[in-house]
Amino acid sequence: MHNALLVVAKQPVPGQTKTRLSPPLKVEKAAELYECFLRDTLDLMRNVPDVTKTIVHLSEDGQSYFHQLAPDMGLMKQRGSTLGERLDNLLNDALAGGAAKAVVMDSDSPTLPVSYLIQAFDQLETADVVLGPTQDGGYYLIGMKKAHSHLLRQIQMSTSHVLEDTLKIAVETGVQVSLLPAWYDVDTVDDLDKLRGELMVMGDGRCKHTRRWILGNA
Repeated sequence: MHNALLVVAKQPVPGQTKTRLSPPLKVEKAAELYECFLRDTLDLMRNVPDVTKTIVHLSEDGQSYFHQLAPDMGLMKQRGSTLGERLDNLLNDALAGGAAKAVVMDSDSPTLPVSYLIQAFDQLETADVVLGPTQDGGYYLIGMKKAHSHLLRQIQMSTSHVLEDTLKIAVETGVQVSLLPAWYDVDTVDDLDKLRGELMVMGDGRCKHTRRWILGNA
């Protein structure tokens, strides 16, 4: 048995990536910035020991891009018409493929401490589900050791109450959830301003791709 760490990612295409940052960013710059987020996220994943690492992407066209970007990681195509269905399918596929624990994270939180990812697997020793809350009411990570499809398929995703709704259904159905420390993803201009401020004081060498882009596009 192995543990699986997966990241949901998009190919950084101008006009289709980080659209809520345009304006003020031009669409090409927003796509460049997202690629930096993605590269830093993959570096985070590489620092998690004893897990298989997989990029989960949307389009067939992305296969060659992601293979070149991270030849050391597996690739999986998302299946499903909604975000909840896609998350459920990829977690189920990982668990059915032999993973004892499966954790999926976003690619929009480039400064996330790697310790949170390690904690996610540790907390699944006793909890049924682990969630990493975001400050906008969603979550940056969800992990399971057996399928709990209702926590994904019965929730309206991309709202400010995703986490609240998920926890409510978990309580109602007897699913024990453990929470990681809260963090933030970068979707809006306010989030980008917060990221800039964090990078100015961060001195541990993390987030080198995003830091380089921010300094070059100040």
